[in-house]
Amino acid sequence: MGFIPVIGLAVLFGVMMFLIGFILNMLMKTTWLPVYLYVLLILPVIVYSIWDRSSASPWEHLSSFRPADYTTGIAGLAGAALSGRVIRRLRLGGYKML
Repeated sequence: MGFIPVIGLAVLFGVMMFLIGFILNMLMKTTWLPVYLYVLLILPVIVYSIWDRSSASPWEHLSSFRPADYTTGIAGLAGAALSGRVIRRLRLGGYKML
């Protein structure tokens, strides 16, 4: 995969997770729920994706991912965390969500 599509995918995934996290924060009035949900949803995907348990150890499985996979995952986590920080700042500034 080329450099430009990876950057575009990372930005898209980060923005998508930011928006989903922002909406969840407004509706459920929790700050870090999107980060916890992201980790709880992505962890099983990583563990059970294309892993033949008889042939590879977990570390070999994690090393089989490419930098594009890690970049996308980190961008999504950063977007979810950024949504929590933004909501916290807005609440400290006096804004009320719903």
